[in-house]
Amino acid sequence: KMVHNGIEYADMQLIAEAYDLLRKGLGSEPAAIADTFRTWNRGRLDSYLMEISSEVLAHVDADTGKPFVDVVADEAEQKGTGRWTVQGALELGVPVTGIAEAVFARSLSGHRDLRTAARDLPGTSGAVLEGAAAEGFAEDIEQALYASKIVAYAQGFNQIQAGAAEYDWTIDLGAVAAIWRGGCIIRARFLDEITAAYRREPGLPTLLTDPSFAQALAGAQDSWRRVVAVAAQLGIPAPGFSTALAYYDALRSERLPAALVQAQRDFFGA
Repeated sequence: KMVHNGIEYADMQLIAEAYDLLRKGLGSEPAAIADTFRTWNRGRLDSYLMEISSEVLAHVDADTGKPFVDVVADEAEQKGTGRWTVQGALELGVPVTGIAEAVFARSLSGHRDLRTAARDLPGTSGAVLEGAAAEGFAEDIEQALYASKIVAYAQGFNQIQAGAAEYDWTIDLGAVAAIWRGGCIIRARFLDEITAAYRREPGLPTLLTDPSFAQALAGAQDSWRRVVAVAAQLGIPAPGFSTALAYYDALRSERLPAALVQAQRDFFGA
């Protein structure tokens, strides 16, 4: 349940980043983004969270006539389960970077004093994409959202695997995905794919190496990288997308710069 909630944090953060990129990067209004989300929800991103996100974005505040999302304070609270997930992962030595970034994003949103003090820091012009640069960017975001979602779930399931090994539990990860599919906040068509992956290979080291997910990640490569790059160029924070891509690239690297970190430790440790 704790890891479920941690994944929920990551899922919500990724959807929020997709919204922010569509709005600030393409200049789309909330009602139009609601339509985009409804379209995505009819495909592989079909989920309860996508469904309610489209409903929220389509809603207009009766008192002000503004989109409801513009009336809500941009400070996301938390009950602690996401933080517990990250703390547990640190104890187990499992990197759950997507969940951690989602927890930190909520924490940052609540530091109004820091945000106010930093509001005038230099940055980009905030211009939206136009012409050829804007063409296909919404589709790129959909690809990046799906790929980043795969990473977040993979990290969560790795944490459950590590917990099972540490505490001598016997856990059927495919069954866990099926239970979550049955009726919880992160219920989604995507969970059927996870169940199928663990049915094919119960000892799967990570969801990223399952042939079905590996193929999806391969197809998302160019779009995923383009979204992260454009977000940085436009000054739109996308920590969920960025850390998911960094994790993916770190896993597939033949050799990591941790070699230098260890050499540094050897030097001053000696």
